[in-house]
Amino acid sequence: MSKCPFDFTRRKFLAFAGGAAVVAGAGVSGLTAAHAGFGGATADLKQPGLAPQLAAQNTLEPFWGKHQSGIITPAQDYTYFAAFNLATTKRDDVIKLLQKWTKASAALSRGQTVEPDGETVDSGDTLGLSPSRLTITFGFGPGLFIKDGHDRFGLKSRRPEALVDLPKFAGDQLVEARTGGDISIQACADNPQVAFHAVRQLARMADDIAQIRWTQAGFIANQPDGGTTRNLLGFKDGTGNPHVDQPAVADKFIWVGSEGPDWMRGGSYAVTRRIRIALEHWDKMKVAFQEQTIGRQKLSGAPLGLKNETDAVDLNLMDKDGNPAIPENSHIRLATAAANDGIEILRRSYAYNDGVSLTAERWPPWRQGMEYDAGLLFMSYQRDPRTGFIKIFDKMSKFDMLNQFTTHVGSALFACPAGAKEGGFIGQGLFA
Repeated sequence: MSKCPFDFTRRKFLAFAGGAAVVAGAGVSGLTAAHAGFGGATADLKQPGLAPQLAAQNTLEPFWGKHQSGIITPAQDYTYFAAFNLATTKRDDVIKLLQKWTKASAALSRGQTVEPDGETVDSGDTLGLSPSRLTITFGFGPGLFIKDGHDRFGLKSRRPEALVDLPKFAGDQLVEARTGGDISIQACADNPQVAFHAVRQLARMADDIAQIRWTQAGFIANQPDGGTTRNLLGFKDGTGNPHVDQPAVADKFIWVGSEGPDWMRGGSYAVTRRIRIALEHWDKMKVAFQEQTIGRQKLSGAPLGLKNETDAVDLNLMDKDGNPAIPENSHIRLATAAANDGIEILRRSYAYNDGVSLTAERWPPWRQGMEYDAGLLFMSYQRDPRTGFIKIFDKMSKFDMLNQFTTHVGSALFACPAGAKEGGFIGQGLFA
């Protein structure tokens, strides 16, 4: 097969086109070249693999390292998540695929195109775009270790104890086509096309070794001032997250330590839940009722009875009538660390909107007809899902007031291994 005439890298394209964008202060605000416009900076050719300053260094997230990026990385504006089934039964096929995926992901995170075999070429739809803080995070599902009773790749004995099969929670209405997967890839970026492009290229490279099982695109609206984002319910989401910018906190709650197998040390466990929200029903509720359901003030984000968003949740605080200021079955009362033996998980969720559909999979059926297929792609990272998400959500699934508006229709758990050293590949320790 001859090479496509379109066969050139983004670096070559941008060098030919000339010009560059200088982006300042991206950070949590998510500023990219698209927001900032074009300036007149010259190319820095001392850094191989980088588009000549289309974006400044602060639009790049490192791929190589002790931990995978995209876990404690400040959340980007968009995500594209994909779960894959492995179609091969050959261990070497899986290793070669992970090697190709790792090499390609490192290139994509630097803003390069991917040409894995010298013949098939990158789709080219992101030519001229900055890397947009792209991160690509990989996870391994239970099916990589044993599937339908078969130890396909000789990895059964290396399955971590914490990689359990998630229990069926009260109210679950899981759709098989949106549940599970042998390998997960989550691309996050400040440009939706960059995120989708990354998964698209990796899927193309999988050939007959791995096939997409399900996908979900998501978005958040990062606040201009760097404040907490709001979900589709209109409430601030993530206020109670642990301060993972502090290494001691991240080590305690997010990164697997000596209790895990060696290949998972420095990794984390990702719980993924596709949660459909009855927005039409929620929108008819008075703000006071919404606040009682969540346990926070809608405008400020402060816990009920307090003044500031970051005020610690006080479970003993009473209102003027002698009732708990934060209702017993409110969302944050059941989720807070104080009610769960101090356990904290990192919530890194995204809203989704997939148009409208019939209400057949909803519960309870508030009305028949077309409603938004919208809600939350819930993502949480933790050191151990058994003491993290499972412990917390088992109680929430039974008592949370918010359940009358939500239906969990998709679910998966993945072991996200430690990061890779340059020249190595993701999950290398597992196959050693």
